[in-house]
Amino acid sequence: MTVIRNADMVKKRTVRVATTNITEKIGRILVREGFLKDVREHREGQKSLLISTSKYRKRKKNTYITALKRTSKPGLRIYSNSREIPKVLGGMGIVILSTPQGIMTDREARQKKIGGEILCYVW
Repeated sequence: MTVIRNADMVKKRTVRVATTNITEKIGRILVREGFLKDVREHREGQKSLLISTSKYRKRKKNTYITALKRTSKPGLRIYSNSREIPKVLGGMGIVILSTPQGIMTDREARQKKIGGEILCYVW
């Protein structure tokens, strides 16, 4: 998430991130929600990388991701049940959660009535 946030601040069009299951699922969620344009996998020898392409507004040169804030950290995990999942900017942003049924957005978790670890806020 830090790599995506830093690249977004300097307006880089593409970002290379080491592939893990979590980064791949978070990337797919960001594409589905419209924050990123594309995420694809690329192999270089033994390494597997995710290459994400940012979306930019045509006239303003601003990105669609205003902020990406990591919430739960290894030293302090933040958990929430389905009724207490926070809303970001009144529903304009998303919360990405790690639940027993996989990584999903706050809307999906509320709909399925499951809680989990709050990974990050995106708006």
